Amino acid sequence: MSTPRFLDIEYCQTDDALFPTAIAWSLGDGRMKTVIIAPDDDWLPADGDLGDVDLNYLEEQGVPLLELVRELHQDLPDQTVYVDGFDPDEILIDKLFSAVGQEPPFEIAPIAELITGLDIDTLEDQRRQLMIDEGLEPQLPENGVYALLLLAREEGLLDG
Repeated sequence: MSTPRFLDIEYCQTDDALFPTAIAWSLGDGRMKTVIIAPDDDWLPADGDLGDVDLNYLEEQGVPLLELVRELHQDLPDQTVYVDGFDPDEILIDKLFSAVGQEPPFEIAPIAELITGLDIDTLEDQRRQLMIDEGLEPQLPENGVYALLLLAREEGLLDG
């Protein structure tokens, strides 16, 4: 079995907006990549209200969408990529790729489809406990991916 890939997306959600702000994913060798996302102008609400999201930070530090999409195509072609299953990950991925007129090169599936011996509530409890035990801030996507990697390792799905 090949090494499962994991992905986590942080996002901005207000009454008028839902868009990705940062993304992290794992590679076949267990390394991770994380990227701040420069938002597409079409994603921004007319009233400019982004809650506690700092638009200047995203614009200054964010990677252009085309560059991010190229990297995801390179790193995750024809893969099933597992997510925690609690965020609107599919909507966010679709928004990311449709902004540049492309289709995602991978399928998204909840972690419960990889770890089938535990129900979704138990999986989420274990993921949260791992984040607490490891001192991981839940709002950082790389920490979400790391917690999923640890969970998969505990279930015997990864080496080491």
